[in-house]
Amino acid sequence: MTRKARSEHCNAFVAAPIHMSMPTQSIVIGTAGHIDHGKTALVRALTGVDTDRLPEEKRRGITIDLGFASLDAVAADNSPLRISFVDVPGHKLFIRNMLAGAGCIDAVLLVVSAEEGIKPQTEEHLSICSLLGIRRGLTAITKVDSVDAARLESVRSEISAFLRGTFLDGSVFPVSARTGAGLDDLRRELLSLALQPVAYNRDHLTRLPIDRAFVMKGFGTIVTGTLLSGSIRIGDTLMLEPGRRAVRVRGLQTHGRPEEVVHSGSRVALNLAGIDVSEVSRGQTLVPPETLRAVSIVDVEAILLPGVRSLKHRSQVHFHAFTADTLATISLYDYTPVEADTCRLMRLKLHSPQILVPGDRFVLRQCSPAGTIGGGIVIDAHPLPNLKKRKCLAWLEAMLDASLEQQLFLRVARRGTNGLTVGGLAAETGLTQEALLRFIGCQSSQNQIECINGDRLVEREFLESAIENIAARLQAGANPLGLRRAELRSQTGLCKEVFDFAIEKLAREQKLRLNGELIYPGNSESKTAAHDQLELAAVAAAYNAAGLAAPQAAEVAAKLNLSEAEMRRLMTLLLRDRVLIKMGAYALYIHQGPLARLKAQISELHGQTLDVASFKQITGLSRKYTIPLLEYLDRERVTRKVGERRIVL
Repeated sequence: MTRKARSEHCNAFVAAPIHMSMPTQSIVIGTAGHIDHGKTALVRALTGVDTDRLPEEKRRGITIDLGFASLDAVAADNSPLRISFVDVPGHKLFIRNMLAGAGCIDAVLLVVSAEEGIKPQTEEHLSICSLLGIRRGLTAITKVDSVDAARLESVRSEISAFLRGTFLDGSVFPVSARTGAGLDDLRRELLSLALQPVAYNRDHLTRLPIDRAFVMKGFGTIVTGTLLSGSIRIGDTLMLEPGRRAVRVRGLQTHGRPEEVVHSGSRVALNLAGIDVSEVSRGQTLVPPETLRAVSIVDVEAILLPGVRSLKHRSQVHFHAFTADTLATISLYDYTPVEADTCRLMRLKLHSPQILVPGDRFVLRQCSPAGTIGGGIVIDAHPLPNLKKRKCLAWLEAMLDASLEQQLFLRVARRGTNGLTVGGLAAETGLTQEALLRFIGCQSSQNQIECINGDRLVEREFLESAIENIAARLQAGANPLGLRRAELRSQTGLCKEVFDFAIEKLAREQKLRLNGELIYPGNSESKTAAHDQLELAAVAAAYNAAGLAAPQAAEVAAKLNLSEAEMRRLMTLLLRDRVLIKMGAYALYIHQGPLARLKAQISELHGQTLDVASFKQITGLSRKYTIPLLEYLDRERVTRKVGERRIVL
């Protein structure tokens, strides 16, 4: 296959039949090593693809940006295998590009020239791979055709000593890209590496960090990257973060092959609709809508490499994660500097927001002189604002050794009595809602987490505390008039879902009584409650029968044989439930039924004008009632006063 057909810069998205076969097992391997040690030549010898695609790379004979190639084979069971290579630059000036490539790889192919042996970028690249959590790979000694046997053995010994105790400690493969010597052995080991299962977590939300964006004539915007988790199908709508831009996937390819769906661990190219290439850049990430948002503050566990300078509070560093990089300010919890070869919890304030979730690896580089100083792992990408440092540090320490289920419990528990939604927990963890509900089910069975209405998660002890708080407030107040729901919720500070759940639970347990919007203590006498209902109904009936010509409260009290205090109490209840409506500043109370009929009657006069005289004629009421009623209609926006007249709206 030609370079044009194989490279990611090929004429992608041409009309072609979808390749329907056994699922392809794939692995993404990144090169690493010093400049001019033969990384690109080795990839070309293995795959037939020249990954140096830029004119500047051709002119200078060095790799400047990321290059991509693939090697396809068939396993013993006839299942297809694919190795995707990410070729990175070796020059120290282009370490930023190297980090963008290394951030998404599964394994590394460390390349060391037989002519030069271990060099500075060999050491830095291996440190970066270790910091990024890469634990698999191979080492190749290149250019063996240029040295004699004694020199080759000397370099082999040097490399073995250098790799001792690292994840690459083991076999070293001497090869020559020019003569082909040793390539068959290396290729077999690479394919063996591809057969080893990669621990992709199917429970994580889809994430595709973008490493390239370009325009293809006839198709528009194309982006490429390594799919970290999840899957993408043609027709999917995704969000570009940071930026909150919605895009639609118009086409999919893996190394020039059209696909309908791609899964985690694949090198993919996407044809995006709805966005111009000028609005896309390396470092952005594609995620499902309404899931992950770019963040600016993260709590991490970081380690400094041996021999580097100490890191002080409020130091500025370069932060690299996946294909993104930004400046970051270090915030140390105890303010004491971090010494070389030590591990610490710290907060990073990113100068530009990034998509990050717990477990993500990153690399730190000092600004001047430029150099890799350390890295670590994200613990919390959504730290609670205004939380005291002592409590925050204790929470982070608890998270370090906790299982996934325990971590979820800690995240829910720190939200207190209001908890958080399943969607909110998904945004914090990067896990799908389906996976979270599965894990939370275990917590619920152990009476640790309550899932309210299938969405709101609350730690059980906090929920019980909220319920007890509501019951105590009702008992303490012991107001015979009861408390309105809105007032009680305001006093407790609970979110609506938790408050409603607590109220319903207390009502089922007969620890409170509900009467419309009013809430009474559960131990109030039922006889008194029944008596209240009879008296309230009698007062309401008297006002309803009077219509708009409402009587005075004293008249109704005398008619029903009620004391002044009792009448005042009943009137308060009826006003709270809006059975009776007070006419502004007037000592006039009218039942809601006659008022509703009046509003409907006047509304039929839409566009006409009214004055006091015509309103008196319509209603048959005296001025004592007409003025308060007209002002009421103004407040209800049935009419609008213009001078001495009113327009019916």
